[in-house]
Amino acid sequence: MKTKRHQIASAAALCVAHALVGVHAQNTPATQALALAAPAEPQAVIVTGTRASNRTQFDTLAPVDVFSREEIAAVESDDLNDVLAQLVPSYVVQRLPMADGQVFVRPATLRGLSPDQTLVLVNGKRFHRSAFLGARGSQAADMAQIPTSGIKRIEVLRDGASAQYGSDAIAGVINIILDDTVGGEINAQHSQYGENDGKTNTVRARYGFAFGDSGKINLFAEASDADPTSRTRQRQDAIDFQAAHPGLQVPNPVQRWGQPELESQRIGYNASIGLGGDTEAYGHGLFGRSEGVSDFNWRNPDTSGSVYNKTTAFPGWDVRSIYPTGFSPQYTNEQDDLQVLAGVRGRFTDALAWDVSASYGRNRIDYGLHNSINASLGPASPTSFDLGRLTQEEKLVNANFNYEWNVAALARPVNVGFGLEYRNERYGVRAGEAASYAVGPGAAFGLDPSANGAPGFSDRQAGRWDQDSYAAYVDVEVPLTERLSVGAALRYEDFSEFGDSVNGKLSARYEFTPDVAVRGSFSTGFRAPTPGQLNTSSTSQGLDTRTLLVFTSGRLSTGDPIAVALGAKPLTPEESDNLSLGLTWKGAMGLSGSVDLYRIELRDRFSTSASFAVPAGMPNPLRYTSVNYFTNDFDTTTQGIDLVANHLSRVADGRLNLTLAYNYNKTRVDDGSTAVASNLTQRTIFEDRLPRQKATVSASYERGAWSALGRMRHYGAWTDSTGNATGDIFQRFGAIRFFDAALSYKLTPKQTLRFGVDNVFDKYPDEAVFQASRGLVYSRNAPYDTDGRNLYLDYTVKF
Repeated sequence: MKTKRHQIASAAALCVAHALVGVHAQNTPATQALALAAPAEPQAVIVTGTRASNRTQFDTLAPVDVFSREEIAAVESDDLNDVLAQLVPSYVVQRLPMADGQVFVRPATLRGLSPDQTLVLVNGKRFHRSAFLGARGSQAADMAQIPTSGIKRIEVLRDGASAQYGSDAIAGVINIILDDTVGGEINAQHSQYGENDGKTNTVRARYGFAFGDSGKINLFAEASDADPTSRTRQRQDAIDFQAAHPGLQVPNPVQRWGQPELESQRIGYNASIGLGGDTEAYGHGLFGRSEGVSDFNWRNPDTSGSVYNKTTAFPGWDVRSIYPTGFSPQYTNEQDDLQVLAGVRGRFTDALAWDVSASYGRNRIDYGLHNSINASLGPASPTSFDLGRLTQEEKLVNANFNYEWNVAALARPVNVGFGLEYRNERYGVRAGEAASYAVGPGAAFGLDPSANGAPGFSDRQAGRWDQDSYAAYVDVEVPLTERLSVGAALRYEDFSEFGDSVNGKLSARYEFTPDVAVRGSFSTGFRAPTPGQLNTSSTSQGLDTRTLLVFTSGRLSTGDPIAVALGAKPLTPEESDNLSLGLTWKGAMGLSGSVDLYRIELRDRFSTSASFAVPAGMPNPLRYTSVNYFTNDFDTTTQGIDLVANHLSRVADGRLNLTLAYNYNKTRVDDGSTAVASNLTQRTIFEDRLPRQKATVSASYERGAWSALGRMRHYGAWTDSTGNATGDIFQRFGAIRFFDAALSYKLTPKQTLRFGVDNVFDKYPDEAVFQASRGLVYSRNAPYDTDGRNLYLDYTVKF
């Protein structure tokens, strides 16, 4: 089957990157948004969205933001998602407490699109996906696995780039460049919330050194230990239960809403060595491990009859003997993540460069459940369960070439990039222990089967699935005149599971003056369904906010007999048309920036279908209350504007840096089942679940040994939904602003002490009134932190 789309004008990098091109980052206008002021530098050469070796941020044919190491370090978090959420105006990440795997692999969006419609690169090479499939089926890279201690800079291409980089680059490309500088640094940080919870201790270290005549290696590591937070009230049904059973001591609260308890460790390296002449070997490796625990909903003994009812199946046995005051299951996540890459690059001639590399990436997640029970097994049930394992593996081999073609009629060379790529993706599901998904004898008497809270992966759901793809591309940039440059790219890619795709991109840039230019592009793009999305099924449980009863849902593969009977069809790639137009400027007076308009039309978007009851008479061995399946469901149009402005000046013998970063983004559902009135929930979720406006205004001032930072973060209005099995309830939340401040002092030229406060005024959003029945105070779907004021202190020493 032919799909026919995709080309996006930039994509490179998200980790381990300076091994590709040895250039130095700078505090560019778009990137100084949150940095403590650093010395002004000339515009640096960038490597994302272009194959040319001499492009600066101002010269690019598409918008690219560059964030320096200092800017990254100025954000109080070791989670790269939080860092990007504060640096990139259109980047939004949610906390999602008590949302199964989304608590630990948080969905992040660029320009309001799905998490897996943004391509992540490390040192210009594709970074693998997480094994976790999100609530609406997205399977994206988990950037929390990339250690911030090893990052030299981040380049963010805000344009479609599938024609240049392949699948996923619809919203843009995030390229993480790893550090390659000589020297070391150690940072220790402590933070906690104003409610005296969420205490977090983090240690980061990096050391780079040279060896031999031409070798360099950077080693980096970090470890973090975070306590949970709780913004919870006692549930009314728990209060009523305590009143009805005064002889029992009911925990207060019976469950916790907040960030999970989480420990994580990450290590890595970035290395290169000359092999003689123009040839160089290079490579990087990243490894991360984390363990986390999160609460689930409380089971009320008086109302949870499908757990607590006595039956003749188990004479004399009562769940109250184990959990007399009810129970809140504890969901655990153990994750390890690995990425290794090795390559060789060099030059055949002064004009023709080559680069060959191979990489392996793996993400593995083990799930567990404690403080629970499989009621249908009665007294034979354990109270802790191994729920199974998810594994995502990716192998990548590519050969890239770059030719600088001198044409007599042109003042500068034509840059021609071309190459080949092979990629293999494998997805695996290992079944949990039998008790975690068993349908025991009590099920015939109305008792719930499976581990209560999160059923394990069954032997029916277990398996391994592969997909291969082969690609070829050509990418050309032509300087027609001193002021006018044009670009074109074409990429062909063939997938073993569904066929091939052809995508292209056209772009142009015109300089009115050496300091003012206009740029624009049109591209087609695509996102191919993954083996996990094509083949897997899962089981989950939820709580209806009105009935407070647990329901069990099945998300089925499109080949499952139940799904086929309900109308499921094989998945096809999502396809897009991207159009952008922008203006960029820089000036001697210290004022610089850019404004870019964009329009992204997406067809056959990937989501889950509406929920259905299992047809009568059809086998339902896992006892689903309702089922849905992945589908190419609908079309959307996303329109928006990005504005970044920066002013740098000298004030009272110090340096003042003012920055504005603003994004307006609106998505409209055009066609498909989500566009009809009968599926208002899905339409509302896609159009209004995220703020249409997001902005950051910051001011940093440096004088002598002192540095200060003030920042305002603005989030526009958005709509929440309850996710009820019997019909969603919506609540509209208004705009909100948070203020942050930090003060740094250099104890010595190599030692710095910093104190900061995020959310200085301890601002909270409106309470989530429709979720209050289960003890939730603030919406778990909020696109910002809802835990209040956060204070931190850190110490950095360089050597």
